[in-house]
Amino acid sequence: MRAYLLVIVVAAAVTYLTTPLVRRLAQRVGAVTPLRDRDVHTVPIPRLGGLAMLLGMGAALVVASRIPFLSRVFDTDPGPLWVLVGAAVVVAVGVADDIVQLDAVTKLAGQVLAAGIMGWQGVSLLQLPIGGVTLLSGRTMMIITILVVLVSVNAVNFVDGLDGLAAGIVGIGATAFFGYSYALQRGSVPDDFSSLATLIAAITVGVCLGFLPHNFHPARVFMGDSGSMLLGLLMASSTIAATSTVDPTTVENEQIAPAFFPLLLPIAVLLVPFSDMLLAVVRRTRAGKAFWHPDKKHLHHRLLQIGHSHRVAVLTMYSWAAFLSFGAATSAFLPLPQALAVAFGAGCLVLALTFLPLYWRRKRPVVDPGPGEQDTAQRGSLGAPTETSRT
Repeated sequence: MRAYLLVIVVAAAVTYLTTPLVRRLAQRVGAVTPLRDRDVHTVPIPRLGGLAMLLGMGAALVVASRIPFLSRVFDTDPGPLWVLVGAAVVVAVGVADDIVQLDAVTKLAGQVLAAGIMGWQGVSLLQLPIGGVTLLSGRTMMIITILVVLVSVNAVNFVDGLDGLAAGIVGIGATAFFGYSYALQRGSVPDDFSSLATLIAAITVGVCLGFLPHNFHPARVFMGDSGSMLLGLLMASSTIAATSTVDPTTVENEQIAPAFFPLLLPIAVLLVPFSDMLLAVVRRTRAGKAFWHPDKKHLHHRLLQIGHSHRVAVLTMYSWAAFLSFGAATSAFLPLPQALAVAFGAGCLVLALTFLPLYWRRKRPVVDPGPGEQDTAQRGSLGAPTETSRT
């Protein structure tokens, strides 16, 4: 565990220290998010935060390769190198989009290229035999692997709409997956519980922790498409790598749930962004628009519309992500009654965080503003940030 904690600290420290440098670079090259109708920020904000995350990831992998406990992952599995290559590809595509605004087809091609490189080099979903018979070919599993990466990448991209939202949700999900993967590997291989899935999850936790201080409301820098696509790829990579811990004989013995749980848990971990993406696709398709056409009807936008402040909306979605991800992770190891108790407690916390702040705001006595304060009060009643600058 100490080795993984060191990896988290290195990833967080490098990401945190390089983010101000990346912010200055973004301002210099013009990678600045303009004011758009669907946004809630009030002044242009630099992006390219994914570049700092990539640097944190690279530094963490270098340190991990020098730790005897984790060096076994690099000696027996080429996965870490090719995950880094895939990450570099999506970050490069994201940086180009952050600067010159690529079209959707070009971004999709870059995502497919990154996923294809990883799958071609062995970071691919495991073929599980059902009843002793392998139903899907290697080519089919490669296609499914690419689809998993695409869905994860775009789900995180869709939910990246408020300061600190995507980094926080992914960080929470990665923490839950890290605990699950570590416990799973330690239980299955007691003498060597290092794994690529756990390593990538730890790095994901680290880069999110390092970036959040710069990105939480009011944000000084955005992660941009370079950051959201990187986080989505890292979550998909740890998921895909976790299937290598599955013993195919468990499927032959008709123990289906334990065998497929590594695939089901990440769905719960990223259920909030997945749901937001699915709702957006359905909503835009029914309206006769392309599903990638942006709007202002995401879950976080609706939380703002019903009266939550920026920070309360973000913390509410954090609570949803924690409830789903940690609830799913604990259900793999705890008896059903205890898992239900954890879920019930988390559900009560979710309800409290969702509705109590709104109730308190409505019960707050209304003070008649003076002539010079009336405009400020009207702007604040819209639920949008009222600060005029972010530095």
